[in-house]
This record gives sequence, C-alpha cells and structure tokens, in this order.
Amino acid sequence: EVQLQASGGGLVQAGGSLRLSCVASGYIFDDYAISWFRQAPGKEREGVACIRSKDGILHYADSVRGRFTISSDNGKNTVYLQMNDLKPEDSAVYYCATDPRRPCGLRQDYWGQGTQVTVSS
Repeated sequence: EVQLQASGGGLVQAGGSLRLSCVASGYIFDDYAISWFRQAPGKEREGVACIRSKDGILHYADSVRGRFTISSDNGKNTVYLQMNDLKPEDSAVYYCATDPRRPCGLRQDYWGQGTQVTVSS
C-alpha cells in the first residue's frame, strides 16, 4: 500500500524559510514522481513542485520558482521542499502526492495528510 507522510509545516515570518518532508512507503521510491501541492482557504489546489529522481524530472510553479527547491533522498525514501523567502501568499496546507500513471499531473491517486504553513507579514 502506497503511503505518504508529510511534515515540517509551521508558522514563520515573511522572508523566512521552512523545509517540508514527505516520507514515502509501499512502492519503489525512485520509480514514481512525487509532487507538492498547496491549498489555501477559498482557493483551488495548486501544484507547487514535482520531482522524479530516476530521470531527473523537475517542475516548479511560476509562483515559487527561484524560492522553493524540491529534492529527494532515495536512501530515506523522502522528498523535501525547501521554501525560502516565504511570503504571506504562500500560506496554505501543503500536501505531497504521487501517482504512477500521472507523473507530475494535477490528478494524483495517493496523498499525504497535509501540513500547515503560515507566513505572517
């Protein structure tokens, strides 16, 4: 059974940094892409970043490019999202997700539980 466990959210001031972690289990880790999404109250879910380590695929939303970095540690079955220069508009619940049929797609079959990121101005 595919399982994803997201953690690392918190409260930070604008301009600060956080690192989110997503630990995956139940499948061969580097075969699947893992994506980070976020959803703020009253807004649609947004894809933030995606990585597939076996072939080096990386994608970033325009809103985070240059500030966020996605990376993976295959030995730990973990994907990280390093978030720098955070802005109040980055506040949201962040989810990691994966789907072997839709790498880096908007629809994903497997989701972590979400971790809250709040950026104060």
